[in-house]
Amino acid sequence: MVNSSNTEVVEYPHRRGGHCGSGAMRDLLEWAGLGWDGPPAEGLVFALSGALDLAYVRDAALMPPVYLVGRGGDLETDLPTRLGAEVSVHATDDPQEGWAWVRDAVREGRPALVWADIAELPYLRVRLQMSRHDIVVIGYDDEQQVAHVVDNDRDEVQLVPYSALARARSSQGFPVPTRHTYFDIAWPDRLPDLAEIAQTAFAQAAEAMTTSTGSSIVTGRDSAVGATGLAAVDLFAEDLAKWPEVFPDDILDLVLQGLSAFVEKAGTGGGLFRRLLSSGAGDIARLTGDARANEVAAAAHLCAETWSLVASLARQDGPARGRVEQAARSAAALPSLERDLVTALEIAGARQNLGTPT
Repeated sequence: MVNSSNTEVVEYPHRRGGHCGSGAMRDLLEWAGLGWDGPPAEGLVFALSGALDLAYVRDAALMPPVYLVGRGGDLETDLPTRLGAEVSVHATDDPQEGWAWVRDAVREGRPALVWADIAELPYLRVRLQMSRHDIVVIGYDDEQQVAHVVDNDRDEVQLVPYSALARARSSQGFPVPTRHTYFDIAWPDRLPDLAEIAQTAFAQAAEAMTTSTGSSIVTGRDSAVGATGLAAVDLFAEDLAKWPEVFPDDILDLVLQGLSAFVEKAGTGGGLFRRLLSSGAGDIARLTGDARANEVAAAAHLCAETWSLVASLARQDGPARGRVEQAARSAAALPSLERDLVTALEIAGARQNLGTPT
């Protein structure tokens, strides 16, 4: 740890990640010296979070008017809690209080996981607002007035001006106000049995996909259609074919480009988080010998490949209406594939499976 009266920097391992939440957690686990067969890969971290889900919304009041996400909202608390950590979530509208939490953690030699709006982070150079982007603050320099920030989307530590970081942490943007949110995590000395926590994570993901029916993003507006879980898969596959009736051609092209970004580029790890789950479930099968996790990996892989195909057809060259047609034909396979994935998750997550690898 580098320190002086005005500067503190925590020594911190970092690898670029596919997703902000699981990428940050992967780094934090290595920093804490935790793992099973060495530091966990990001896919394993995502699988153990139980955060797989799906939400789809089409709403003319949004910009862009289509929103698609493949994970639930509690990864940052569910994952460390499942691993035996104690998690306290702090939020405030007072910027001084919010910065004091981060500064105190770094001074104690601990990296600080926080939310930040990507539109306010100068190194990302994007205009899209997303307030629940996870970054890790590992240092500060009062003389230069910059924070040392680690982001899954960059290989190197980023030097972010205090003023920009404050804006990012006080955003009122989509989907919720950032409120200087800080996740204070006290990691355990050792991790629990992998087979047992994998079972609970698979069960959680299956439950999220089967019990969510309403829109968790936009509610109560006549302009919106939306759903979550398997209901969202069904709605998306049906609604995609209707886009040419809903959007004029110029907007339709932008929405198709946005669809591709939501699936592949918006911090999803590719394939709308299904590729991360597939990789992680494969690691669980290798480390525990449980073939049921391999079934999850195979089912998640097929879902990921199909979501990626839909995304590639949406962004290809050619008239927008023709691209929608092709993408919708491929998307028609998703409801069946996603149900196969949920079945695999339910089997792997069944309580009676503990201790009986095959």
